[in-house]
Amino acid sequence: QVQLVESGGGLVQAGGSLRLSCAASGSIFRVNAMGWYRQAPGKERELVARITSGGTTNTADSVKGRFTISRDNAKNTVYLQMNSLKSDDTAVYYCNLHDYYSGREYWGQGTQVTVSS
Repeated sequence: QVQLVESGGGLVQAGGSLRLSCAASGSIFRVNAMGWYRQAPGKERELVARITSGGTTNTADSVKGRFTISRDNAKNTVYLQMNSLKSDDTAVYYCNLHDYYSGREYWGQGTQVTVSS
């Protein structure tokens, strides 16, 4: 089993920055992808950014140039640096891990990010 523990959410003014962290533990296959999704009230969950264990990234157009995803494979931890935050970025952010060996998806409990205008 895999556990994902997120941290770093909170309340920030528009234009500010936050850094989210997600640490994975348990039976983790070394080849995987970790990422961040978000869900705003009344909207579907959407991909924010994703990074493979090889370092390939995929970032949503809505956050390109403002958000940066990175990871530390030795710590099984993924980070999301969020700059120039807007009110539209307000959502619950969920960490995700995709295990390429088993094909299973794992989710964190979610962390609230609120951007005040």
